[in-house]
Amino acid sequence: MSAEVIVVGAGLAGLVAATEIADGGGRVLLLEREGERDLGGQAWWSFGGLFLVDTPEQRRLGIRDSLDLARQDWLGSAAFDTPEDHWPRRWAEAYLQFAAGEKRDWLHRMGHRSFPVVGWAERGDGRAEGHGNSVPRFHLTWGTGPGIVEPFARKLAAHRESGAITLRPRHAVEEILVEDGRAVGVRGSVLAPDGAPRGVGSTREVAAEFEERAAAVLVATGGIGGNEELVRSLWPAELGTMPEDVVHGVPASVDGSGMLAAERAGARWIHQDRMWHYTEGIRNWDPVWRGHGIRILPGPSSLWIDARGNRLPAPAFPGFDTTSTLRHLRTTGHDHSWFVLTRKIIEKEFALSGSEQNPDLTGKDWRQVLGRIRPGAPGPVQAFLDHGEDFLQAATVPDLVARMNALTGEDLLDAHDLERVIRARDAEVLNRYSKDAQITALHGARTYIGDRLIRTASPHRLLDASAGPLIAVRLHVLLRKTLGGLETDLGGRVQRGPGGGAGALPGLYAAGEASGFGGGGMHGHNALEGTFLGGCLFSGRQAAQGILADR
Repeated sequence: MSAEVIVVGAGLAGLVAATEIADGGGRVLLLEREGERDLGGQAWWSFGGLFLVDTPEQRRLGIRDSLDLARQDWLGSAAFDTPEDHWPRRWAEAYLQFAAGEKRDWLHRMGHRSFPVVGWAERGDGRAEGHGNSVPRFHLTWGTGPGIVEPFARKLAAHRESGAITLRPRHAVEEILVEDGRAVGVRGSVLAPDGAPRGVGSTREVAAEFEERAAAVLVATGGIGGNEELVRSLWPAELGTMPEDVVHGVPASVDGSGMLAAERAGARWIHQDRMWHYTEGIRNWDPVWRGHGIRILPGPSSLWIDARGNRLPAPAFPGFDTTSTLRHLRTTGHDHSWFVLTRKIIEKEFALSGSEQNPDLTGKDWRQVLGRIRPGAPGPVQAFLDHGEDFLQAATVPDLVARMNALTGEDLLDAHDLERVIRARDAEVLNRYSKDAQITALHGARTYIGDRLIRTASPHRLLDASAGPLIAVRLHVLLRKTLGGLETDLGGRVQRGPGGGAGALPGLYAAGEASGFGGGGMHGHNALEGTFLGGCLFSGRQAAQGILADR
């Protein structure tokens, strides 16, 4: 054996697990199907948000958070409801303890820092005991996705120098070897060298075959979000039919291959139909991967309408309840919806998810960051206004509707009807109180200083000429995350599949999205945001501890 442990996948979870095992004295062989340039996987492309509870950053902003409140929010969102939720529920409790305890200090010791304004993501369904974050908890990494990857990439470099970790890129694992009921290694293909940039689809030309053996194999290959065919085959019935017109929030390499290989080896993959896809996707005007989509991180002011101009019902407001919004939109008979807003709103409220869409935060440039509070749209947002096919502008509602219909190629919208909807909304903005739930939520958001400063425009009429021009943004479903996964105990040990008997499959472990971020789905039915990167961190760490304990 060339190592004691084989870690399959060099995304965030794989990096955490490999370096933690090496910290504990283990020898690791780290196999990555893509090139070395792709270290960090999806995490590198991310906005870098982390779910943390009762932090100094929150307290400085007057946010009163607690483990008990976070637990209420998590369980109300997860809605665990099956016997298979045994391990997911235990992982959720362990993760909450981590997020409210040592998570921040652990990262801080490695040099991680957070942006001082805490974001309020996934604000919920309007019920105290239901889905959503009761308070802002989205701690943005200073440096975004690359900033969360960097401490572990640095540790990896040191362990490679010492010989504790051997990294082999362009090694595609296709089979997990099982002998006498135990995982003993992996087999696969060495892919031909490919100099394609990070995220760009690489060649699958096979240059050689390989086989490696070890006492433990850890699967950290990510989920299925880049595999549209697999997503379609597992699409949850409760969401109706999967849209034909989608955009992709992850590269094509996120194809579920590791999860499928583990399942063939006898692992149990639970909650296969639990997924997390966004409804505010736009086509990237400068794409990196096939069907590349970007998610809008919206403030609460935009008017959200379906393809025929009907206003979406509560709680389908921008940034509030992702799954219920997706569920509603799948009943409309069309794959797209629209934001209708003003120049004033887009300048203050639109942020775009992803490290490459936030050069100021990614580059840790305070001078550029301060530009966010000055008049004008942020550079990346302005680029979409200038070049994005989904962005339309006009001075009047009839002109805007004509452009919207021309973009879709169908006369689905009626200018008179849309103007009536807009005027009804505008009438509710004239007072600080309203019967309109979205307007009430808008006023409520502005009581939080973080939202008032950089995330929420002052309430105004959409037809106020001084706030114009009017803007319409066509929205697509954006495929992103896998909430179910390989069932694991709290040590990352993968459980046996049907017919394999009770308990763990010896020698096989999983972490990150491949494990549903822990247990086979610690988020349950809904996620609270900032919990995907944190799930990779925590599950990678837990799996490493399990492997070291089993040596």
